Amino acid sequence: MNQDQNSQFLGTEKISKLMLKFSVPCVLSLLVSALYNIVDQIFIGNSELSALGNAAAGIVFPIFIITQAFAWCFGDGCAAYLNICQGRKDTQNAHKSIGTGITITFISGIVLMLVFYPLKTQLLTLFGASENSIGYAVEYFNIILAFFPVYMLSNMMNAVIRADGSPAWSMASMIAGAVTNIILDPVFIFGAKWGMTGAALATVIGQTVSFVITLIYFFRTKTFKLTPKSFVPNLRVFSGALQLGTSSFVTQMTIVIISLVCNILLAKYGAVSKYGADIPIAIIGIESKVFTVVINLVVGIVLGCQPIISYNMGAKNHDRIKELYRKILLCTIIIGLGSTLLFELAPRTVVGLFGAPTNIPNPDEYWVFGEKTFRIFLCLVTFTCIIKMTSIFFQSAGKPIQAVIASMIRDIICFIPLIIIFPAVFGGVEAILFAAPTADIIAMVVAVLLTVSFMKTLKADPCKKQADAVLKPSKKGVIITIAREHGSSGKQIGKLVAEKLGIPFYYKEMTALAAQESGLDKEFISDINANSPAVLHRLYLSTDVIQQAISAQDRVIRKIADNGSCVIVGRAADYVLRDYEDVVRIFIYAPEEYRTQRVMKVYGDSPDEARKNIRLSDEARAAYYKNISELTWGDRRNYELMLNSAIGLEASANIICDYIENRAPGKRRVAPDFFYAKGHR
Repeated sequence: MNQDQNSQFLGTEKISKLMLKFSVPCVLSLLVSALYNIVDQIFIGNSELSALGNAAAGIVFPIFIITQAFAWCFGDGCAAYLNICQGRKDTQNAHKSIGTGITITFISGIVLMLVFYPLKTQLLTLFGASENSIGYAVEYFNIILAFFPVYMLSNMMNAVIRADGSPAWSMASMIAGAVTNIILDPVFIFGAKWGMTGAALATVIGQTVSFVITLIYFFRTKTFKLTPKSFVPNLRVFSGALQLGTSSFVTQMTIVIISLVCNILLAKYGAVSKYGADIPIAIIGIESKVFTVVINLVVGIVLGCQPIISYNMGAKNHDRIKELYRKILLCTIIIGLGSTLLFELAPRTVVGLFGAPTNIPNPDEYWVFGEKTFRIFLCLVTFTCIIKMTSIFFQSAGKPIQAVIASMIRDIICFIPLIIIFPAVFGGVEAILFAAPTADIIAMVVAVLLTVSFMKTLKADPCKKQADAVLKPSKKGVIITIAREHGSSGKQIGKLVAEKLGIPFYYKEMTALAAQESGLDKEFISDINANSPAVLHRLYLSTDVIQQAISAQDRVIRKIADNGSCVIVGRAADYVLRDYEDVVRIFIYAPEEYRTQRVMKVYGDSPDEARKNIRLSDEARAAYYKNISELTWGDRRNYELMLNSAIGLEASANIICDYIENRAPGKRRVAPDFFYAKGHR
């Protein structure tokens, strides 16, 4: 089954069957990942380390997240960049990006070690360590810190392995590490009686096992091959991957900020309460690990469904999108309600999994605060799950604005201010617990409004049959690509050139061919470089649904070029065909006033509307070009000929034809300046 047939399978197979196929591996992978965070704490809590050991592990946890933020930023960015390179058959930049990512991840691990080690006491105190727990925290942190590079490389490389088409290998590495950790924890903590040192050693040995398995894979990769030169940092190439991984970094650092603020306030208000400073920190540490398991179930389901969502959005199979959303929502509600029942009816049992408090002065209050935390703090965990699911669903559907709003509203906009305000206004550490459900209510209202608005845009699937598109007869010869500023008449000039040379002209025909080949909707493909607001171009263009459309379009452009001589307008065809011989790359521009008048005449815009539309259109084209090429749209170094169309359509077409007739075939030159005219920006 080829790539397009495999994609079209996402638009025809039964939804429930697709969900099982794609979501189960993702859920299992995330659950295994959560084991790393929860196993240590269970064994620590059931040992003589007890509540103070749990508090120490909870204090170190946010620092783990900081390392994950960098590792996932580099790894997810390289993974997304690899997928883009696969789509455009770019074998050169893929290995450079991944090699650079590995080098930078290793260097980042070393830098974090050097920064954190001399500041460890201050750092751990900042994250909530008390005079009772600081010793345990430092003991645990010293060993964890020494293995930062290994931990970060394992996380970064696993993301690339999944993108390379080997999710089973990635999951195997995580399972092996988790199993190692589970086996060694009781041996080191109970058998050898090494306490926090034993817990830390079990963790880092498990991480090392995972790293070794991921490292072995990089000697047998599928779609790229690393050489020693790959590891020499290439920041130009890596910058593209870095931008694609930024959202992962922001998401993880959001968790760090929440943990930091929450721990500071728990320690502050807990110290003057009957609970003391250590009990709230220990309980919230347990709550965060349990909550991670719950949320990973939901995230695994919707992340697994990403390719299904993306394909059907691109194909405009709106009825399937609605059905898919309903099924994902149902799974989310079941998980949320099941968790809520457990937390409300048996909170002591959940807390008891992590051991009984034996080394704190008021153990009864430990159970009291534990019950209140799970019953109050997590009482609306169903809402939390729906909010998270909604954010990822929007991202998969190519709606970055809605995704960002849904993601930020609960944690950053609502929760952090509320945990600061509530204890100050209502008094006491217990007031902090009410911040989470309050934030959930506000964020849930926003998520519902966003979802309803989104669903209204999904019209019932029409009985549409896309017109058959065919390649036009041609013969071997020059291929002319035309990029143009909005309003410069580049399309019309390209058509004139094709007529004069007697060769096929491709503009809208490209999207029709791409739609026919991929199963995506023609209008959707046509609009991929115009639908994103300026501030989110990169995020929009990096979504799975858009990348599918870009890949389909690029394959069609190559097929058109393989068919013979032609004129291709737009769609970064000059870059897509960079490896083809006898391609003439042309950029058409014009003074702003000329373009404004043209847009007013063609589209009936007012002067202000015309100028605004020109700016937005050019921004979108530049972002699209940058996204797939990492080059600058309109840079004269990317073209053989730059032409000011203010001299007239006929004259412009004649100049291009004369240039084609007089050029040396197969020889590429930098764009000449002799067609420059005043007014070119």
